Amino acid sequence: MSPVRGVGVEASRAAGRLVRLPLDMAAGGLGQLAGHFGRTAPGLDTGEDDPPPAEGDLPVLLVHGLGDGESIVAPLRQGLDGLGAGPFITVSYHAFGPDIRAAAQVLGEQVEVARELGAGRGVVVIGYSLGGLIARYYTQVLGGDTHVPLVITLATPHGGTAAALLAPPHPLMRQLRPGSPLLAELAEPAAGCRTRFVAFYSDLDEVVVPASRGRIDHPDLTARNVLVPGVGHLTLPLHRPVIDQVRSLLTAAQQATSAPHLPHHDTRRRNGQLPKRGRPSP
Repeated sequence: MSPVRGVGVEASRAAGRLVRLPLDMAAGGLGQLAGHFGRTAPGLDTGEDDPPPAEGDLPVLLVHGLGDGESIVAPLRQGLDGLGAGPFITVSYHAFGPDIRAAAQVLGEQVEVARELGAGRGVVVIGYSLGGLIARYYTQVLGGDTHVPLVITLATPHGGTAAALLAPPHPLMRQLRPGSPLLAELAEPAAGCRTRFVAFYSDLDEVVVPASRGRIDHPDLTARNVLVPGVGHLTLPLHRPVIDQVRSLLTAAQQATSAPHLPHHDTRRRNGQLPKRGRPSP
Protein backbone atom coordinates (compact mmCIF):
# COMPACT_ATOMS: atom_id res chain seq x y z
CA MET A 1 0.00 0.00 0.00
CA SER A 2 1.40 3.41 -0.94
CA PRO A 3 1.96 6.02 1.82
CA VAL A 4 -0.71 8.32 0.36
CA ARG A 5 -3.28 5.54 0.20
CA GLY A 6 -2.32 4.41 3.70
CA VAL A 7 -3.02 7.88 5.12
CA GLY A 8 -6.37 7.88 3.33
CA VAL A 9 -7.34 4.56 4.89
CA GLU A 10 -6.32 5.80 8.34
CA ALA A 11 -8.35 8.97 7.85
CA SER A 12 -11.41 6.96 6.80
CA ARG A 13 -11.19 4.78 9.88
CA ALA A 14 -10.68 7.80 12.12
CA ALA A 15 -13.68 9.52 10.57
CA GLY A 16 -15.78 6.56 11.61
CA ARG A 17 -14.62 7.14 15.17
CA LEU A 18 -15.40 10.86 15.03
CA VAL A 19 -18.94 10.40 13.81
CA ARG A 20 -19.82 8.19 16.79
CA LEU A 21 -20.97 11.16 18.82
CA PRO A 22 -22.79 10.96 22.16
CA LEU A 23 -26.17 9.21 22.13
CA ASP A 24 -28.02 12.43 22.82
CA MET A 25 -26.58 13.88 19.62
CA ALA A 26 -27.67 10.85 17.63
CA ALA A 27 -31.17 10.91 19.10
CA GLY A 28 -31.82 14.62 18.86
CA GLY A 29 -30.04 15.32 15.61
CA LEU A 30 -27.16 17.67 14.97
CA GLY A 31 -29.50 20.54 14.18
CA GLN A 32 -31.12 20.51 17.60
CA LEU A 33 -27.71 20.67 19.26
CA ALA A 34 -26.16 23.34 17.06
CA GLY A 35 -26.85 26.11 19.56
CA HIS A 36 -26.71 24.10 22.76
CA PHE A 37 -23.88 23.35 25.10
CA GLY A 38 -25.05 21.27 28.03
CA ARG A 39 -23.19 22.09 31.17
CA THR A 40 -23.13 20.55 34.59
CA ALA A 41 -21.73 21.87 37.80
CA PRO A 42 -18.11 20.77 38.07
CA GLY A 43 -17.56 17.77 40.26
CA LEU A 44 -17.45 14.05 40.25
CA ASP A 45 -20.65 12.07 39.99
CA THR A 46 -21.19 11.56 43.70
CA GLY A 47 -23.68 8.74 43.93
CA GLU A 48 -24.27 6.92 47.17
CA ASP A 49 -21.84 4.15 46.25
CA ASP A 50 -19.12 6.47 44.95
CA PRO A 51 -16.20 7.49 47.17
CA PRO A 52 -15.93 11.18 48.00
CA PRO A 53 -13.55 13.19 45.82
CA ALA A 54 -9.99 13.30 47.10
CA GLU A 55 -9.00 16.51 48.83
CA GLY A 56 -5.58 17.99 48.34
CA ASP A 57 -3.71 21.21 47.72
CA LEU A 58 -3.86 21.26 43.92
CA PRO A 59 -7.25 21.25 42.11
CA VAL A 60 -7.19 19.14 38.93
CA LEU A 61 -9.85 19.31 36.20
CA LEU A 62 -10.29 16.30 33.90
CA VAL A 63 -11.90 17.09 30.51
CA HIS A 64 -12.98 14.14 28.36
CA GLY A 65 -13.27 13.96 24.58
CA LEU A 66 -16.08 14.45 22.10
CA GLY A 67 -17.64 10.99 21.91
CA ASP A 68 -16.58 9.88 25.37
CA GLY A 69 -18.07 10.21 28.81
CA GLU A 70 -16.52 10.29 32.24
CA SER A 71 -15.61 6.60 31.91
CA ILE A 72 -12.67 7.42 29.64
CA VAL A 73 -10.95 9.52 32.32
CA ALA A 74 -12.06 7.47 35.34
CA PRO A 75 -9.11 5.00 35.13
CA LEU A 76 -6.73 7.95 34.84
CA ARG A 77 -8.35 9.52 37.88
CA GLN A 78 -7.90 6.28 39.84
CA GLY A 79 -4.28 6.06 38.74
CA LEU A 80 -3.61 9.47 40.28
CA ASP A 81 -4.76 8.51 43.77
CA GLY A 82 -2.34 8.94 46.63
CA LEU A 83 -0.55 12.02 45.29
CA GLY A 84 -1.99 14.49 47.73
CA ALA A 85 -3.35 16.50 44.81
CA GLY A 86 -7.01 17.33 44.44
CA PRO A 87 -9.84 17.75 44.49
CA PHE A 88 -10.13 15.92 41.15
CA ILE A 89 -13.06 17.31 39.19
CA THR A 90 -14.47 15.79 36.03
CA VAL A 91 -15.75 18.44 33.64
CA SER A 92 -18.89 16.93 32.12
CA TYR A 93 -20.97 18.04 29.19
CA HIS A 94 -23.79 16.67 27.04
CA ALA A 95 -22.88 18.06 23.63
CA PHE A 96 -21.08 20.93 21.99
CA GLY A 97 -22.43 24.12 20.50
CA PRO A 98 -21.28 25.73 17.29
CA ASP A 99 -17.61 25.92 18.21
CA ILE A 100 -14.89 25.10 20.68
CA ARG A 101 -14.83 28.69 21.90
CA ALA A 102 -18.14 28.26 23.75
CA ALA A 103 -16.85 25.10 25.41
CA ALA A 104 -13.69 26.94 26.50
CA GLN A 105 -15.79 29.66 28.11
CA VAL A 106 -17.70 27.06 30.10
CA LEU A 107 -14.41 25.48 31.13
CA GLY A 108 -13.33 28.89 32.38
CA GLU A 109 -16.39 29.09 34.61
CA GLN A 110 -15.57 25.69 36.07
CA VAL A 111 -11.95 26.70 36.63
CA GLU A 112 -13.23 29.60 38.73
CA VAL A 113 -15.26 27.21 40.87
CA ALA A 114 -12.26 24.91 41.26
CA ARG A 115 -10.12 27.84 42.37
CA GLU A 116 -12.65 28.60 45.07
CA LEU A 117 -12.42 24.99 46.24
CA GLY A 118 -8.63 25.33 46.26
CA ALA A 119 -8.56 28.62 48.18
CA GLY A 120 -7.52 30.58 45.10
CA ARG A 121 -4.64 28.29 44.10
CA GLY A 122 -3.75 27.52 40.52
CA VAL A 123 -5.61 24.75 38.72
CA VAL A 124 -4.16 21.99 36.54
CA VAL A 125 -6.25 20.89 33.55
CA ILE A 126 -5.88 17.44 31.97
CA GLY A 127 -7.67 17.17 28.62
CA TYR A 128 -8.21 14.01 26.61
CA SER A 129 -8.65 14.32 22.83
CA LEU A 130 -10.92 17.31 22.12
CA GLY A 131 -10.83 18.17 25.82
CA GLY A 132 -7.17 19.10 25.43
CA LEU A 133 -7.97 21.50 22.60
CA ILE A 134 -10.66 23.16 24.73
CA ALA A 135 -8.17 23.56 27.57
CA ARG A 136 -5.57 25.03 25.25
CA TYR A 137 -7.99 27.57 23.77
CA TYR A 138 -9.07 28.64 27.25
CA THR A 139 -5.53 29.19 28.50
CA GLN A 140 -3.96 30.54 25.31
CA VAL A 141 -6.74 32.78 24.00
CA LEU A 142 -9.19 33.52 26.82
CA GLY A 143 -6.63 34.46 29.47
CA GLY A 144 -6.88 31.25 31.45
CA ASP A 145 -3.10 31.19 31.81
CA THR A 146 -3.50 33.43 34.85
CA HIS A 147 -5.25 30.58 36.68
CA VAL A 148 -3.84 27.42 35.03
CA PRO A 149 -0.08 26.91 35.34
CA LEU A 150 -0.14 23.49 33.65
CA VAL A 151 -2.21 21.86 30.90
CA ILE A 152 -1.67 18.18 30.10
CA THR A 153 -3.20 16.92 26.86
CA LEU A 154 -3.66 13.29 25.83
CA ALA A 155 -4.21 12.36 22.16
CA THR A 156 -5.34 15.89 21.29
CA PRO A 157 -5.46 17.04 17.62
CA HIS A 158 -3.59 20.30 18.20
CA GLY A 159 -2.99 20.66 14.48
CA GLY A 160 -6.39 19.26 13.51
CA THR A 161 -6.88 15.88 11.89
CA ALA A 162 -7.37 14.68 8.34
CA ALA A 163 -10.17 12.46 9.66
CA ALA A 164 -12.36 15.55 10.13
CA LEU A 165 -12.30 16.09 6.37
CA LEU A 166 -14.37 12.93 5.97
CA ALA A 167 -16.69 13.51 8.94
CA PRO A 168 -20.20 15.08 8.65
CA PRO A 169 -20.13 18.87 8.05
CA HIS A 170 -21.02 19.79 11.61
CA PRO A 171 -19.52 23.16 12.70
CA LEU A 172 -17.42 21.47 15.33
CA MET A 173 -15.99 18.99 12.83
CA ARG A 174 -15.05 21.85 10.55
CA GLN A 175 -13.01 23.34 13.37
CA LEU A 176 -10.98 20.14 13.58
CA ARG A 177 -10.00 20.29 9.92
CA PRO A 178 -6.36 21.29 9.33
CA GLY A 179 -6.15 25.01 8.56
CA SER A 180 -9.57 25.85 10.06
CA PRO A 181 -10.10 29.42 11.34
CA LEU A 182 -10.00 28.19 14.93
CA LEU A 183 -6.70 26.37 14.45
CA ALA A 184 -5.36 29.43 12.63
CA GLU A 185 -6.33 31.46 15.69
CA LEU A 186 -4.34 29.10 17.92
CA ALA A 187 -1.37 29.50 15.58
CA GLU A 188 -1.32 33.28 16.08
CA PRO A 189 1.32 34.87 18.33
CA ALA A 190 0.78 34.11 22.01
CA ALA A 191 3.60 36.01 23.65
CA GLY A 192 3.24 36.12 27.40
CA CYS A 193 1.14 32.97 27.75
CA ARG A 194 2.20 31.64 31.15
CA THR A 195 0.72 28.16 30.97
CA ARG A 196 3.11 25.25 30.49
CA PHE A 197 1.84 22.49 28.16
CA VAL A 198 2.71 18.81 28.03
CA ALA A 199 1.22 16.97 25.04
CA PHE A 200 1.20 13.16 24.94
CA TYR A 201 0.67 11.80 21.43
CA SER A 202 1.03 8.42 19.75
CA ASP A 203 2.35 7.17 16.45
CA LEU A 204 -0.57 4.71 16.23
CA ASP A 205 -3.40 7.16 16.98
CA GLU A 206 -6.21 6.29 14.57
CA VAL A 207 -8.09 9.56 15.19
CA VAL A 208 -5.29 12.14 15.08
CA VAL A 209 -4.05 11.78 11.49
CA PRO A 210 -1.19 12.23 10.84
CA ALA A 211 0.22 11.58 14.31
CA SER A 212 2.41 14.70 14.23
CA ARG A 213 -0.73 16.82 14.57
CA GLY A 214 -0.92 15.67 18.18
CA ARG A 215 2.09 17.86 18.96
CA ILE A 216 2.13 21.49 20.12
CA ASP A 217 4.56 23.30 17.86
CA HIS A 218 4.13 26.98 18.67
CA PRO A 219 7.14 29.31 19.10
CA ASP A 220 5.52 31.31 21.92
CA LEU A 221 4.29 28.43 24.05
CA THR A 222 6.28 26.51 26.62
CA ALA A 223 5.45 23.03 25.42
CA ARG A 224 6.87 19.55 25.85
CA ASN A 225 5.73 16.88 23.38
CA VAL A 226 5.94 13.27 24.54
CA LEU A 227 5.71 10.51 21.96
CA VAL A 228 4.03 7.34 23.25
CA PRO A 229 4.96 4.55 20.82
CA GLY A 230 2.47 1.90 19.75
CA VAL A 231 -0.63 3.07 21.63
CA GLY A 232 -4.04 3.81 20.13
CA HIS A 233 -6.32 6.79 20.68
CA LEU A 234 -8.57 5.15 23.26
CA THR A 235 -5.73 3.40 25.05
CA LEU A 236 -3.40 6.35 25.55
CA PRO A 237 -5.10 7.83 28.67
CA LEU A 238 -5.18 4.32 30.21
CA HIS A 239 -1.52 3.52 29.43
CA ARG A 240 0.36 2.95 32.67
CA PRO A 241 3.60 4.73 31.60
CA VAL A 242 1.49 7.78 30.66
CA ILE A 243 -0.27 7.73 34.03
CA ASP A 244 3.10 7.51 35.77
CA GLN A 245 4.38 10.56 33.90
CA VAL A 246 1.20 12.49 34.70
CA ARG A 247 1.75 11.65 38.36
CA SER A 248 5.27 13.08 38.13
CA LEU A 249 3.99 16.23 36.47
CA LEU A 250 1.37 16.78 39.16
CA THR A 251 3.95 16.23 41.89
CA ALA A 252 6.20 18.86 40.31
CA ALA A 253 3.23 21.22 39.93
CA GLN A 254 2.43 20.83 43.63
CA GLN A 255 5.99 21.77 44.53
CA ALA A 256 5.93 24.77 42.19
CA THR A 257 2.63 26.14 43.50
CA SER A 258 3.84 25.77 47.09
CA ALA A 259 6.75 28.15 46.29
CA PRO A 260 5.07 31.47 45.45
CA HIS A 261 8.31 33.19 44.46
CA LEU A 262 9.14 30.68 41.74
CA PRO A 263 8.18 31.35 38.11
CA HIS A 264 4.75 30.22 36.94
CA HIS A 265 6.34 27.76 34.52
CA ASP A 266 9.57 26.24 33.32
CA THR A 267 10.75 28.31 30.37
CA ARG A 268 12.66 25.45 28.76
CA ARG A 269 11.10 23.72 25.76
CA ARG A 270 11.76 20.02 25.73
CA ASN A 271 10.62 17.04 23.72
CA GLY A 272 10.54 13.51 25.05
CA GLN A 273 9.60 9.97 24.16
CA LEU A 274 8.24 7.28 26.42
CA PRO A 275 10.05 3.96 26.26
CA LYS A 276 8.20 1.12 24.62
CA ARG A 277 8.68 -1.09 27.63
CA GLY A 278 9.00 -0.60 31.35
CA ARG A 279 8.47 2.54 33.39
CA PRO A 280 9.08 6.00 31.95
CA SER A 281 12.31 7.81 32.59
CA PRO A 282 12.10 11.03 34.66
